[in-house]
Parts: sequence; structure tokens; C-alpha cells
Amino acid sequence: MNVRINDICEAIEQWAPRGLAYEWDKPGLSIGEPGAAVRKILVCLTVTREVYQTARKAQANLVVSHHPFIFEPLKNLRSDDPHTRLCLDFVHAGIACYAAHTNLDVVPDGVSGVLANALELLNPKPLFTVNHAAMLKLVTFVPESHLAYVRDAVSEAGAGIIGEYTHCSFSTPGVGTFKPSSKANPFSGQKGAVNEEPERRFETLVPKARLAQVLKALISAHPYEEVAYDLAPLENRDTTVSLGIKGTLKAPMRLSAFAHMVKTALRLNHVRMAGTPKRQVRTVAVLGGAGGSEVSRIPGDVDVYVTGDVKYHEAQAALLRGLAIIDAGHAGTEKGIVPVMASFLRSRFRGLPVAAYNEAECFTVID
Repeated sequence: MNVRINDICEAIEQWAPRGLAYEWDKPGLSIGEPGAAVRKILVCLTVTREVYQTARKAQANLVVSHHPFIFEPLKNLRSDDPHTRLCLDFVHAGIACYAAHTNLDVVPDGVSGVLANALELLNPKPLFTVNHAAMLKLVTFVPESHLAYVRDAVSEAGAGIIGEYTHCSFSTPGVGTFKPSSKANPFSGQKGAVNEEPERRFETLVPKARLAQVLKALISAHPYEEVAYDLAPLENRDTTVSLGIKGTLKAPMRLSAFAHMVKTALRLNHVRMAGTPKRQVRTVAVLGGAGGSEVSRIPGDVDVYVTGDVKYHEAQAALLRGLAIIDAGHAGTEKGIVPVMASFLRSRFRGLPVAAYNEAECFTVID
């Protein structure tokens, strides 16, 4: 199978568009040649020395991670700095590094979605709106004979989604005019003359983060040599995109029992709990990674918040609000995305070897 690094990047970004990453983030290809052929992929949460050694041993030449390998700009290429030395080792070994970070956090079936599924939450809903998940209105003009074909193409590329509905659009009849030059190759009409063509004005919603792939689909499906289209920015936000998820348990349970459930479901050696152990909980908010700073924004109907990296004062603030906390760790709440990413790549690139790296816990509990 002749697969290039660019092909892998594009596939992942169809799932989690880079445009959904927060402005401060550094997703994408940090090391490697985009046009290089891929022999084998190693998927991990965080790029470490152990990941490098595993990739070399497995003869993988692309590492796909959740956390970006290069986050802060490199100020030099000195090999006496451990991180820079590791960067140089990846370069010398010809192993590329690609990351999908906050863009993978906010898509519905991303990090928090995997966490919610692991805890078997019912009726999952978005927790926090993502302000930069902007929407556009796409308007184009299509001959009646190709309306359904164009509609289906742009819808399959990510346009026309409203809640639980797909292929949402609107069309009205009209007449388009055009005068082809002698060098043109018109779909209909005569060169050198003003032609009138019955057309449909077709309009649909497009998440800004998916605009490139939608326009690519539009131009590929449209019969015209030159495709006329308008893009209008909207105040709407993509409601399928969310930082975190809120849902309910099948039945109420004690907070202490829920904490044990989280520990078991996420295959952890420990979790931290803040709250009264015998308290009954049912409504749960989850946010994979470092979600302690979001405590003040958790809705009042939430009983318990599952996240990682909760600081002492953040936990105290939560308790004052009557909100219980389960801190399952940064990696603990995110590591479930690794096998999901590996499975995604295997299904998209059948025959290409993809391995998932199971990293050890960063911290060890000492009894």
C-alpha cells in the first residue's frame, strides 16, 4: 500500500479538523517529510524516549500522538538538552511525528467522547460551547440535473449538519447568465454569446473548520468549468463541537462507588475523590485532560465532574458549589483515545501496520 504521511494527516483532519484546535495549540506534523511513504505507524498519547525506542524497534517511521511533541519553539539544536536531543534522534532515525491535540479534544467522538463512552453515560450532550467553532453559509448555483449530486457530495464532506440531521440544505429556482470566451469549455450554451441557464440556488451550512474539504467536494462534483459560490460568515456555532460532555448514569449511585467504577473503567491504579463518599450522584460531566480550571463553569445540575489535573483550590471551589470531583489524572482521562486513533487508521488504511503504544503511568502510588 503506497500511503504518504500527508495521506495520514489528511485522514485524521477529516475526523478532527486542525481549524478546531485552540489558537495556542501546536497540532500537526512537527517532524518529517509530508511526502514520505509510511511503512508503519505507532500511535501514542505522549512522545517520550520510550516511544522513540519502541518505534525504532518496530520499524515504524510515523508516530501519531495526542500531545504535540514540539510545543514551545526550539531555541537551539543543542544535544545536551534532553528534549532537543530526542527531537534530533527522531530526525536522524527518519521517524516523523504528527499530533492531533485540542482539535481531537472537541470533536464529538474525540477524547471526551471516548471518556463518556467508557463510563457508559446516557444522553450525552455538549458541556461547553467552543467559540472558535464558527459556521459559514455556502451558496452556489447548480443546474437542476446535478443538484442532488452536488448536495450529496458536500454533505458527505461535512456540510449540512444540524443537530441529529444531515444533508440539510435549501434551494430555489432561478436563471443564471454567462458568456463563454473562445478558450472556455462550457457545460452548456454557446461560446461568444450570452447564455441563460435554468439553475438552482443551493445553500447549506458549513463548519469553517471543514471548509477546505467541502469546497474540494463542491468543485469535484459540480459540472461547471468555473464554479461560482459565496461564503457568508455567521454568528452560529457548530453545536456538535464541545469541550467536554455531560450525561447521566443508568442509575444513581454513591460517590465512592462511582469513583471505583471510574478507576475500573479507565484501568487506573488510583483516582482522587473530593466529596462526601455516601452522596448519591447521577448527572456527570467529563472533560479529558487538564480540566481543573473549568470547575467554575460546570453547570449547577451536575453532581460529579470527572477530569484530570485538579488543583487543591479548584477542588475546594467545587465543593463549595456542591460539586463532587473525581480526578482520574491527565493521562488517565485521555489514554482511551490511543486505541481509538489506532483503530481509525487501520480502518482507513487497510493493510498498513498500525500499533498502539500503552505507556506506563507517569505517577506511581506508594502505599
